[in-house]
Amino acid sequence: MERVEPADVDALTKVWSVTEFCARHRLDSQEEKRLLQLFGCFATASELLHNARREPKFR
Repeated sequence: MERVEPADVDALTKVWSVTEFCARHRLDSQEEKRLLQLFGCFATASELLHNARREPKFR
């Protein structure tokens, strides 16, 4: 199976691997598991950014 994206895709509609997104945004394994259950292996950047939870890092 091959996935083809249109040439004029803006940044928020680009499809990401959930695992790669979590690694790039330094999300922990529990959050990665939650996002995988929510979306499966792939989701748009907009969906991931709006649904990712990240603990604040206070001093």
